[in-house]
Amino acid sequence: MNETVTETKVVTNVKTVSETKRAFYSHHLKPINSVYRRVVEELMVEMHLLSVNADFKHDPIYYLGVVSSFERLMQGYQPETDKVSIFNALCRAVDQEPDLYRAQAEKLLSVAESKSPDELIAWLSNPEGEESLVAPISAIATNEKFKYSRPFAIGLYTLLEKADLELLKDKEKSNQVFETLAENLHLPGEKMTKDLDLYRGNLDKMEQLLKVMADMLEASRKQREKRAQEKEEQEAVKQETTEQKTTEQETTEKEATES
Repeated sequence: MNETVTETKVVTNVKTVSETKRAFYSHHLKPINSVYRRVVEELMVEMHLLSVNADFKHDPIYYLGVVSSFERLMQGYQPETDKVSIFNALCRAVDQEPDLYRAQAEKLLSVAESKSPDELIAWLSNPEGEESLVAPISAIATNEKFKYSRPFAIGLYTLLEKADLELLKDKEKSNQVFETLAENLHLPGEKMTKDLDLYRGNLDKMEQLLKVMADMLEASRKQREKRAQEKEEQEAVKQETTEQKTTEQETTEKEATES
């Protein structure tokens, strides 16, 4: 008689998206401005899905991608002071420390600002310097199970932007650079190109949104000034009328007294 062997899989408790969202709102207690809610929630879900992926490893380029995408796509958020709380809550919702993200992003940018694009490409392929940057970046190209992510691509984009902003304005040249990086670091080049095109598109939309918001604020300011001026003019007319009546009354009383 043949025996049937049943494979038993051990299911571990994995944090759900709903639990991450609850954790976020336990750290940031205010509602998110509706214009920016989608930005926050998409980044939160992306960070969550990566955090529960067994192949995902945090690295400085990912940290920079999260920090820079948050800062760029949250431009104009009001009140401005809430942005720190929102970012901190995003990191803590996935059991990460926001200060680590900021510190690693700043260190990586300081490397990029002193290099040309070619030097930066070479450095990313064979990094030297501070161990906290070198070790995780060196491991990327040799990690067969490296988990690519959109924030990682945005981190690379931000590094090149820091090294040479003009390069990124030439789409053909910048695409060639990203193809080289994809080849050197064994990244999915086509996927990265699509992710960066989407990111650029979102930056353009944010720029347009900020312009619309600025125009609306300017129109509102002019309207308030107009109402204030009209009120001032009405008060002036009212004051003039009151003074005229007072003068007429005083004249009448004087004439009555003299007669």
